[in-house]
Amino acid sequence: MNPFEVTRLGSTDVRVTRLGLGMAPIGGLYGKTGDEQARATVATAWDAGIRYFDTAPLYGNGLSERRAGVVLQDKPRDEFTLSTKVGRPLAPRPVSEQDIWAEPGPDATHFDFTVEGTAASYQESLARLGLDRVDVLHIHDPDDHFEEALAGSLVTLTRLRAEGSIGAVSAGMNQAPMLADFVRTGELDCVLLAGRYTLLDQSGFADLLPLCTARGVSVVVGGAYNSGILADPRPGATYDYAPASATVLARVLAVQEVCARHNVPLRAAALQFPYGHPAVASVIVGARSPEEVRDAVEMASHEIPGQLWRDLKGAGLLPGEVPLP
Repeated sequence: MNPFEVTRLGSTDVRVTRLGLGMAPIGGLYGKTGDEQARATVATAWDAGIRYFDTAPLYGNGLSERRAGVVLQDKPRDEFTLSTKVGRPLAPRPVSEQDIWAEPGPDATHFDFTVEGTAASYQESLARLGLDRVDVLHIHDPDDHFEEALAGSLVTLTRLRAEGSIGAVSAGMNQAPMLADFVRTGELDCVLLAGRYTLLDQSGFADLLPLCTARGVSVVVGGAYNSGILADPRPGATYDYAPASATVLARVLAVQEVCARHNVPLRAAALQFPYGHPAVASVIVGARSPEEVRDAVEMASHEIPGQLWRDLKGAGLLPGEVPLP
């Protein structure tokens, strides 16, 4: 698979590389990254050929956007695609408040999917990035706010697209059913589906992915490692941001055994599996260091024999009906 091949999102003029950089880790997800390492991570992705970058106000409570902008401000604006998110803007909070971000600052996110809140969130993101536009805006995790997001964020995003302020309208979630509801509005160009079309979890295949294919809506897959276990399966590894059960770990180890028989790293199979579905335009991979970026590029480029996928199906480790890369 060529990770630097460029494909279009929906019917828009927005184009992404098949491999994108997810920038939650450079916001200090679960561990400190530091400004220098964060800059080096984004720069390494650029030098490798990645031209799709995804961030959000939530990631490090603005830190990811600021760190990404330092690098991307110096790149030719028409040569990369950038997405960020709305619906979770920042507000002041006590510095002592702790969360999953290891480099706490003075702000934290809260939910606001109103028209006014969405418009303000976008402008605040641009200020942190130091850029005059992003290409894709995702409505971020509206799980408990669907009606508000329809009446607020979606209305604002479609207006921004009509004005030419953004190129594509999207929603990003860790679940498939509500994303399908957003697609049915007819207003989305793409969706960001995190952790629900992977070697471990193909729940997005039942409804969302066929719907996107039929509607011409592109799918960006995030969480291809399911928060860690598909990168390094061991006791204590995380699956969906919690310690994996013994059952899940056993299943991953069985997948890894099949991969080993074909001399294929598990990480390569995990990264490349989503590309088998025609709706999938790009897979974004989080990285916190240049080494992790280089590994992702290597895994996305690794040659995988078709027999490996057939063996996974034969062993009952992949559903028989899912399309293969």
